[in-house]
Amino acid sequence: MRATVIHAPYDVRVEQRDDPRLLAPTDAIVRVELACVCGSDLWTYRGLNPIERPVAMGHEYVGTVEEVGADVRTVRPGQLVVGSFFASDNTCPICRAGYQTSCVHREPVRGAQAELLRVPLADGTLVATPERPDADLLPGLLTASDVLGTGWFGARAAEAGPGKAVVVVGDGAVGLLAVLAAAQLGAEQVIAMSRHAPRQELAHAFGATAVVAERGEEGVERVRELTDGLGAHSVVEAVGTQDSMTQALGAVRPGGHVGVVGLPHGVDLPAVDMFYRHVHWSGGPAPVRQYLPELVELVLERRIDPARVFDLELSLDDAAEGYAAMDERRAIKSLLRP
Repeated sequence: MRATVIHAPYDVRVEQRDDPRLLAPTDAIVRVELACVCGSDLWTYRGLNPIERPVAMGHEYVGTVEEVGADVRTVRPGQLVVGSFFASDNTCPICRAGYQTSCVHREPVRGAQAELLRVPLADGTLVATPERPDADLLPGLLTASDVLGTGWFGARAAEAGPGKAVVVVGDGAVGLLAVLAAAQLGAEQVIAMSRHAPRQELAHAFGATAVVAERGEEGVERVRELTDGLGAHSVVEAVGTQDSMTQALGAVRPGGHVGVVGLPHGVDLPAVDMFYRHVHWSGGPAPVRQYLPELVELVLERRIDPARVFDLELSLDDAAEGYAAMDERRAIKSLLRP
C-alpha cells in the first residue's frame, strides 16, 4: 500500500509499505477513504518532536472496514466507520468516566495517511454510520475523528454554554471548530482571536460573535472590553505555546475555566496567579470517542458543516505539499484522498 512516512524534519514521502494485518483478535483493518494532516503533525514536521527513524504519519481517518478479528462484535466488513486517534476498550473505569484517551488499555492509532489502517480495540474505538452516507458528508465525518472532537472537548472543558462568554485562542482547524462547538453549546458570546482574514471569515461562519486581532496585553484588554471588564467565563487554548497560554490565562475572568487542547510545548503555568484568581484549568488529549456518536449524528443530519476547515484537497501522493501548505499557513487544513 501507499503510506505517508516522515524521515526527518520537512522530509515527508509517500512510499510503498506492507499492508497492515490483524495482530490481535480485537483489531480491524480499515480501507481509508479520507485522511488529513493534523496541526499536531506539524510539531514532528518541524522537528520539535524527535524523529529517530522513519515514522508512518496520520491519525485522522474515515473508511470502510475490510477485515475484523475474531473477537470484534460491533463493526463488520463493509461498514463505514470513524474512529479516535487513540484506541480504547471503552469499558474500563477511565473510559466510562469519559476519558477514553487515558484508557487503561489505550494504544495510539498511527499511519492513517495511507490506503489501509490497522485499528486496535475496534469495538471500543470505531463508530459505524447507520448506512452509507452521501459522499459529500465524508469530509465532515473525518473531522469527527480528531479535529472536531478536539474542538468540542476544548469547549466542554472550558464549560462553554448558555449565558457564557467564550474566547478561543488559536485560529487553526481545532480553534475554528472550538468556535463552532461553543456556538452549538449555546454560548452567548463567542470571541475568536485571529489576525488572518480567511480564518476570521470562517470563525464568523461557525458562530463567532466577535473577532479580536490584537495579541498580548492589547488582546486581553480588548476581550475585557467585550466582557464588561471581567474577562471571559470560558477560554479554549488551541495552540500549545507559552504565548498562547499566557493569552488564554489573561483572557479568563476570576473563577473562569480554561480548556486546553493545544499540546503544550515549553509552557510554564503561573500557578500562584491562577490560585488567587480561582482559575479552573482542564484539558488533555481529547477523548474523541466520548463525543463520536453525537458528532457523527450532527454531521449526518447536516446540522453542522465542520468540513469547511478543509481548504486544500490533495491526492495522498501529494501529502508533502499538504504538510508544507499548513506549515506555511497557506492552508488551514489539508485533506488527503488515498
